[in-house]
Amino acid sequence: MDLKEVQSVAREKMKGYCRVCPVCNGVACAGEVPGMGGSLTGSSFKINVEDLNKVKLKLKTIHDAKNPNLNFKFFDTNLDFPIITAPITGSVFNMGGALTEREYVDSAVNGSISSGTIAMIGDSADLTMYEEGINILKEVNGKGVPIIKPRENPSVIQNVKKAEKINPIAVGMDIDGAGLVTMALKGQPVGPKTIEELKEIVSSTNLPFILKGIMTPEEAKLAVEIGAKAIVVSNHGGRILDHTQSTARVLPEIKEAVDGQIMILVDGGIRSGVDVFKMLALGADGVLIGRPIVIGAFGGYKEGVSLVLNNMKNELYQAMILTGCKDLASIDRSKISVEW
Repeated sequence: MDLKEVQSVAREKMKGYCRVCPVCNGVACAGEVPGMGGSLTGSSFKINVEDLNKVKLKLKTIHDAKNPNLNFKFFDTNLDFPIITAPITGSVFNMGGALTEREYVDSAVNGSISSGTIAMIGDSADLTMYEEGINILKEVNGKGVPIIKPRENPSVIQNVKKAEKINPIAVGMDIDGAGLVTMALKGQPVGPKTIEELKEIVSSTNLPFILKGIMTPEEAKLAVEIGAKAIVVSNHGGRILDHTQSTARVLPEIKEAVDGQIMILVDGGIRSGVDVFKMLALGADGVLIGRPIVIGAFGGYKEGVSLVLNNMKNELYQAMILTGCKDLASIDRSKISVEW
């Protein structure tokens, strides 16, 4: 099995939901929500990819970084590389249903673990999907992170307590899911949170709390204030609000605002290990991968997910060699140029 074979199988299985384009840039699927596209014009999805393409690496080959160390400390867990599978749900109404929800989550979780990293599991309008994810994480001794939609606080806290029973690495909320069309269509109320509401949720658990969906320095500082231990710079893959800024563009200023106070993760438009390198150079500690994992799962189940992740890992390793980076801490702004 290789990536071309995985993509070919996924293209057939996801027909009508994802074209598995040669370049996953949001152009062909603009406005296809539900589906795999971006909201309305799809500009938020497209700008994630476009702005990341404007970041260029500085080639360096006179150095001693011959065997880079990719190890990533994620709270109390050591990962082989700084790439985590993003929380994605909705196999039936977003991906075509060729895999059941359990099959998709199982492939994402176990394919990630077999590659030396972990997956986050998601929440959705179908209340059973979160339960499925929790059950699968239980089977792997909690080696993953449940991410909960911004429902009413009692419901969020109830889901936090369900997560605690399997002792995951951390727990979190994708607050950027506040405007999801798919949730609204299913009659599941989600929305923004006040500082007080977030403090109530974070204080309800001893697990490290991750707040996903931060796109401004101001809200990054608020995440620190409420006691979150990590943020994910994310515009939800461009699926909730048209014409947002890209994650790559806002990442440096968020880094500057909260550097050293909180772990910074990022997603959006990352399609290769070179893209991972770019995000780390722009200020992220680690990255989340979404759509490529979906393609891997539909095209090759657990093995397809592992293939996608291992390919990105190898590309990151090669990029580090060719830029003179011995370890992740060596990847900084001096290793790139930005054309925006």
